[in-house]
Amino acid sequence: MADSDTLTKTREDTSLDVPWNVVVHDDPVNLMGYVTYVLMKIFGYDEKKAAILMLQVHKQGRSIVWTGQREKAEFYLQQLQAHQLKTSLEKAA
Repeated sequence: MADSDTLTKTREDTSLDVPWNVVVHDDPVNLMGYVTYVLMKIFGYDEKKAAILMLQVHKQGRSIVWTGQREKAEFYLQQLQAHQLKTSLEKAA
């Protein structure tokens, strides 16, 4: 039984090492300029990069705006949601 507990724990530790994507989804509420502003504010992106990501959200319905460690991804997710953006996390491929 201890062996299966160890295996489970190992899998959990491994999954934490997988990069996570922070995804912003299109919504009918937020204006493009506001989404650009929020991306600049939260991630420190320049206006050009933030605008490119915003256009992906607008045209494709979603954009991966950041990839990295899960803990930081969850922090960014909360920040984006506090600004009323529709967001999700997903494991990076």
